[in-house]
Amino acid sequence: MATLLSPFRQTYRYLQRQAHDSPVIFYSCVLGFMGPVMLITVPPVREKLGWKSAERVPTTYPLPRRPRQPIQGYEDE
Repeated sequence: MATLLSPFRQTYRYLQRQAHDSPVIFYSCVLGFMGPVMLITVPPVREKLGWKSAERVPTTYPLPRRPRQPIQGYEDE
């Protein structure tokens, strides 16, 4: 049984040593691995907590529902 867990134990020791010897590289790798994990886990958690996305921003100006009146007096002829 100890031989099955040996690679994991050695990996843990290596990560401990890297965190102590070069913490910048270690924590940048940790943050890099967290990105894809959060991409998978965050949206379902948001939905369970009741988060709703905002309404889409309108891309056009709403036109009034009445006939347009011609403009006069501004030399638009």
